[in-house]
Amino acid sequence: MEKYKGIYTALLTPFDKENRVNKKELEKLVRFNLSKGVKGFYVGGSTAEAFLLSANERKQIMDVVKSTAPEATLIAHVGSINELEATELAIHAKNSGYDAISSVAPFYYKFTFNEIKNYYFRLADAAALPMIVYHFPAFSGVNMGISEMGQFLNDNRFLGIKYTSNDFFTMEQCKSNFHEKIVYNGFDEMFLAGLSMGADGGIGSTYNFMADKFVKIKSLFEEGKISQAQEIQKEANKIITVLCKIGVMQAEKEVLNQLGFDFGICRHPFGEPTNEQKKLIAKEIIPFI
Repeated sequence: MEKYKGIYTALLTPFDKENRVNKKELEKLVRFNLSKGVKGFYVGGSTAEAFLLSANERKQIMDVVKSTAPEATLIAHVGSINELEATELAIHAKNSGYDAISSVAPFYYKFTFNEIKNYYFRLADAAALPMIVYHFPAFSGVNMGISEMGQFLNDNRFLGIKYTSNDFFTMEQCKSNFHEKIVYNGFDEMFLAGLSMGADGGIGSTYNFMADKFVKIKSLFEEGKISQAQEIQKEANKIITVLCKIGVMQAEKEVLNQLGFDFGICRHPFGEPTNEQKKLIAKEIIPFI
């Protein structure tokens, strides 16, 4: 389990002027993050605009990341409301040499918990890879307590949970009751809080350009230097506050553009940051990365 602990960047997807995946810039971002000390990558998740990508594009992204970072620990997010597509992606992750798969719960149709549970079990069986449940109730509309999560964590097919919620009581219960399983903190602005409740690491979108801050927070926490860790969390949160004013993913791509990457903009229906917002990023974020 040690290989799965640590800091994982939830990779953004760069697009070129023809709105295609920009493989060269994705490779560049992967190398940049490795230089910042990340353990691995969460590939094709929410931050990657997964639900705005075709299945072939999601496979292409998996392949680019694997070829660029063959030694890193790689988790493929394969979630889709279309289980046939999710299964296809899970099998591709297996064949591509990924270490684990993950999926957000199927959403929109208000599936029962048994339907959601069976979705996860079938995916895990299809891929024959360790499965990580992506718990994100604010976006999926699927909220699970410890009794529901326990049905996954008590199963050998499941590695752990990507826990994107501020219900830290349930996070602590997951780790305390299933201490051998991996729990990733999902909200970047609450990373230190997640560590204090037992998280083994984090998977985050702002890690794309400031992963070193979160690597340092984790290191300081483990050394018992909590006040110093708090100061770095505060630095990160000042940046996150600006991102939230603009639109997190749109702003994150603009940050990378201003750092010298060519990431383009998010796919429609996302909008593009205004000139004033770009100036705000230049003033309030870039100097502090």
